[in-house]
Amino acid sequence: MNHRYEIAIQWSDEDRAFVARVPELPGCMAHGLTKRAARENIEQAIALWLDTAKESGYPIPEPRSTSALSG
Repeated sequence: MNHRYEIAIQWSDEDRAFVARVPELPGCMAHGLTKRAARENIEQAIALWLDTAKESGYPIPEPRSTSALSG
């Protein structure tokens, strides 16, 4: 799955894992022991976030860019 939302991934000493977040989707975060795992997990989180927003009738923000970025 490849979304057009920006994905920011950074290491968290507190969580001892890589944390991925999507700035355009409030609260959409995931983690993984590797950057790759965090990326895979955030893709699932994005899909769930979008499905939940659609089902609840919440507006879905437009992506800021036309290509997905990752850290």
